Amino acid sequence: METFKDVNGSTVKLSFTKNAFTQKPEHVLVICQLYKQWLLTKHKQRGLEFPGGKREAGEALEEAATREVYEETGATLNSLDFIGEYQVSDDQNSFVKAIFYGEVESIHPKSDYFETNGPVLVSGDLLTLRMQDSYSFIMQDRVIEKVMNKIQEKNG
Repeated sequence: METFKDVNGSTVKLSFTKNAFTQKPEHVLVICQLYKQWLLTKHKQRGLEFPGGKREAGEALEEAATREVYEETGATLNSLDFIGEYQVSDDQNSFVKAIFYGEVESIHPKSDYFETNGPVLVSGDLLTLRMQDSYSFIMQDRVIEKVMNKIQEKNG
């Protein structure tokens, strides 16, 4: 398990195992690819980021991940693999996110992408691009770096 501070000064603990924390994940983050491009969404306040959000009552984490990807990007997934979990804690709050990797089957245009402006496909070195001002603070976190490196190791 790795521990570090995020850009907001919160403590982040990252694990590549299930049930790594006593607190159960109620949020999901989905690292998505369509062929060799990264599928992001443009959050209306935060900027470019991977899809994700909160699990709804009675929903499995995998269902939440699939739903969030569709709601925020219009994409359906070919596959969804568990990658890890991370906990974010500050003086008042703590939450855990489950991290998944999804391969996109197709993207369908929608009239509403909820709190986002829809899908954005990005080619190139996302680990470098994510530091630009147009990207969400979430993308600049070490979690993204560690998870993308883990996915690249796994996928060869």
